[in-house]
Amino acid sequence: MSGGGGGWRYGAGVMVRAKVGLAFGFCIGAGVAVQGRINGALGVRLQDGIAAACISFGLGLVGLVIAFSASRRLRAGLGRVRGALSSGELRPWQLLGGLCGAFFVACQGLTVAAIGVTAFSVAAVGGQLLSSLVVDRLGLAPSGRTPVTVVRVGGATLAMLAVVLAAAGRSGAPVGSAAVPEWLRTGPTALLVILPALAGIGLAWQQAVNGRVGVVGGPFSATLVNFGIGTAALFAIEAYIRVGTGWPTEFPSELWLYLGGLIGVAFIALAALTVRWIGVLLLGLTSVAGQLLTSITLDILTPTGAGLSLTAVIGCALTFVAVLVATRSRP
Repeated sequence: MSGGGGGWRYGAGVMVRAKVGLAFGFCIGAGVAVQGRINGALGVRLQDGIAAACISFGLGLVGLVIAFSASRRLRAGLGRVRGALSSGELRPWQLLGGLCGAFFVACQGLTVAAIGVTAFSVAAVGGQLLSSLVVDRLGLAPSGRTPVTVVRVGGATLAMLAVVLAAAGRSGAPVGSAAVPEWLRTGPTALLVILPALAGIGLAWQQAVNGRVGVVGGPFSATLVNFGIGTAALFAIEAYIRVGTGWPTEFPSELWLYLGGLIGVAFIALAALTVRWIGVLLLGLTSVAGQLLTSITLDILTPTGAGLSLTAVIGCALTFVAVLVATRSRP
């Protein structure tokens, strides 16, 4: 009887963790959308999307450094990463995932206020799904190679159609574009959607190489390396842009505008825990659902100057279909 009771409790525990994991997956996607709105708003207030990205990444890095300073276990994981680099288990280029993360956050600061968080999310998810075909085929992630199937190509094609729809709804001068540099503001408005699509393409590669680092040193070591590389890249770009003009001297006083980086650290760490409970496939599906649904909610409740276009909503729905199709053939 005791053995049967133990098995029942174990099975019940697995079911509870699965349900909690599904909820966490949705929260992770919601966190991405909220981070995008925060970084977009900060970029407008500073009139500099790159500066907003620097602040977001920099504050996230500060939080991680504090956590590593207080935890011997976290520092041990970072030591294993250094050892893997010395032995050749890890290659130096596998530490550069933060460059793609930096580009993603910079695009948030540059474009969200101009096109809305829904259009941004549609473009980013579409680019990520397309890039995942290549990343999986090359076997860059710890899970190894995944063949390119007709079903997955069909899903990626639908996702890119969703991006085209999101871009089609943007015409004329971009609104809410105080954070957009002059060269981008005066160019084709479709570029404001193409940029987050490119950022999404980079995300798949970032997740793959960060996964390699996480296998060696743990998820927080991968996150620290990611934020360190990304912060250095963003500050170098901002320094180049600001030569001769000086750095911003006035910063907004609202504390919520500075939470983007800490939210990023939180959902990356939460993903590292949740994937153990529900696996990569369900984590991806639930996080995409959370990101897209939260994006629409934010654009309805707290609209930017861009508003919420019908084509962005259609693109959002089509992205859901694309993700379901692309993952249908996966085990």
